[in-house]
Amino acid sequence: MATTAAAQAQQPGQIDLSALKTKQHGAWSSGDYAVVGTTLQIVGEELCETLDLRAGQKVLDVAAGNGNVTLAAARRWCDVMSTDYVPSLLERGRARATAEGLSVQFKEADAEALDFGDATFDVVVSTFGVMFTPDQDRAAAELLRVCKSGGKIGLANWTPDGFIGQLFKTLGKYLPPPAGAKSPALWGTQARITEMFGTSAASIKTEKRHFTFRYRSPLHFLDVFRNYYGPTLKAFAALDETNQRRLADDILTLIASMNRAEDGTMALGSEYLEIVIVKR
Repeated sequence: MATTAAAQAQQPGQIDLSALKTKQHGAWSSGDYAVVGTTLQIVGEELCETLDLRAGQKVLDVAAGNGNVTLAAARRWCDVMSTDYVPSLLERGRARATAEGLSVQFKEADAEALDFGDATFDVVVSTFGVMFTPDQDRAAAELLRVCKSGGKIGLANWTPDGFIGQLFKTLGKYLPPPAGAKSPALWGTQARITEMFGTSAASIKTEKRHFTFRYRSPLHFLDVFRNYYGPTLKAFAALDETNQRRLADDILTLIASMNRAEDGTMALGSEYLEIVIVKR
């Protein structure tokens, strides 16, 4: 696995991106993100429609997880390369593609050091994936590098004010991120996207959308995320019993403040930013 970003010399007071990447890799490798990822399939379908994908286009899915955009693009007869740095998630994506009879290539790859030539792909996509890279600027530069001139970069990123953005703030109360680390939710803001991509973009279009988390109950959501969603699993595992209870209560309070279901189930809209960048 490429660790080019980790090889950069660390300056005094600078965040150790190598250590952060190792920690994040451990989080996403734990649990089983596919249990959560499968529920997000509609986001990949909507992104592909917004991108107006055409049959035969070469598409790269970066930090693909278990393949939501991968499958959506393959269903549109695109030539898809699905990548992630967690091999078990690629296997889950491969199993889904096989079950549907879809032709997809899968490759282990680091979003900050993609093992592809310049201007290789017509379209580069990522849903709730590349936003979690420690070195945000490097990851953005890699998306741009492998995309053809006139090609598109399509992203779906949680916003800071949406439910998942607030969930990560809640986790941060108990396990603060390293000083100097940029919040993943910055990828869900127009300002940060413009900062990272603006000089290389012919156009940037963004639209706020909502994904609805639908679970049997708030407690069911908490159980799934506590056992299968890596960052939440790791947060609970790092706390003593008292703080585990407090964190669980805080998450349930957050859900209660946003849940529109009145029948005991959970139907909660989480805001995300859908982004389409056309490369110069």
